[in-house]
Amino acid sequence: MSDTTKKWLFLFVLSIIWGSSFILIKKSLLGLTPYQLGALRTIITGIFLFSVGLKGLKSIKKNEWKWIVISGFIGSFIPAFLFAIAETEIDSAITSILNSLVPLNAILLGFAIFKIGFTKRQLFGVIIGFVGTSILILRGAEMNPNQNYLYAGFVIISTVMYALNVNIIKKYLQNVKPLSIATGNYVGIIVPAIVVLLFSDFFTDETFANPNFKMSMVYVIILSFFGTALAKVLFNTLVQISTPVFASSVTYLMPVVALTWGLLDDEEFGWFQILASAIILVGVYLGNKGRYKKSPK
Repeated sequence: MSDTTKKWLFLFVLSIIWGSSFILIKKSLLGLTPYQLGALRTIITGIFLFSVGLKGLKSIKKNEWKWIVISGFIGSFIPAFLFAIAETEIDSAITSILNSLVPLNAILLGFAIFKIGFTKRQLFGVIIGFVGTSILILRGAEMNPNQNYLYAGFVIISTVMYALNVNIIKKYLQNVKPLSIATGNYVGIIVPAIVVLLFSDFFTDETFANPNFKMSMVYVIILSFFGTALAKVLFNTLVQISTPVFASSVTYLMPVVALTWGLLDDEEFGWFQILASAIILVGVYLGNKGRYKKSPK
C-alpha cells in the first residue's frame, strides 16, 4: 500500500475513532467526575500501551526523551482533563467542532515556532474548513442557548496543545517508531495520573454507589483502548508519513462523526450542520492538495 493511500485510510479511520470519543466522554461523565475520567483514561491507556510497547522504548535516544515527555503532557495528559471539563457544560458535538481549530493552529505554530512552511492552497483549505466550523458553532449556540460557552476555552487551549504536539512529533520525533512515541508518552504521564486519581475521591463509597458507575467504566475502557491507545499509534504514523497540516485535518472530519452520534443521542441536528459539514470536507480536500514544504530560515 502506498503512503498516499495509507494516509487517507488512516485519516478516515481516525476520524471515526476520535469522532466517537466525544460521545464516550459524555457517557463516562454520567458516573465519573472530569478529573476521575481524565486520570482513568490516562492510566488505562498506559496499561494497554505498556503491554505491547515496552520493548520499543530501547530504541528511543536520550536526547529524544525530553520531547517524548513534553509530547505526552501536551498531547495526552492535559487535554484528557480539559475535554472532560468542557463536556460538563457543552454538548459532545459542539466540543468536536471546536476541536477543528487544530489544523489552523498547526499551520500558524508550525510556521512561527518550528519553521515548517505551508502552501497557499493549504492555508486556503484550512480557512474554508474553519468557516465551516464557525457556522456549526454559531448554529449550535443558537440551538443551545443554555450552554455555558465559556467552557469552550478549555477546548481551545487543548487545540493549541495538539497543534504544538503534532509539530513536535514531525520535527523532533520523525525517526522514532509511532508505538514507541505513544508508549514513551505514557511513561512520563501515568504517575501524575495516578496521583490525580488518588486525590479525586474515586476510591469512595459515593463513587462506587453511583448507578451509572459500572457503565461509565465500560465507556472509559473503550475510550482508552480505541480513542487513545490505538488512535495515538495511528496518528503518530500519520504525522510521519504525511504533514502536520494533513494529520491535524482529521479534526475537520471528526465533527461529522460526532454530530451523527449526537443525533442518535437526541442532540439537535439541522440543515445548517449538514451544509457546514460539506464545507468542512471541501476544506479538507483543498488543505491537503499540494506538496508540503519547508519555510525559509
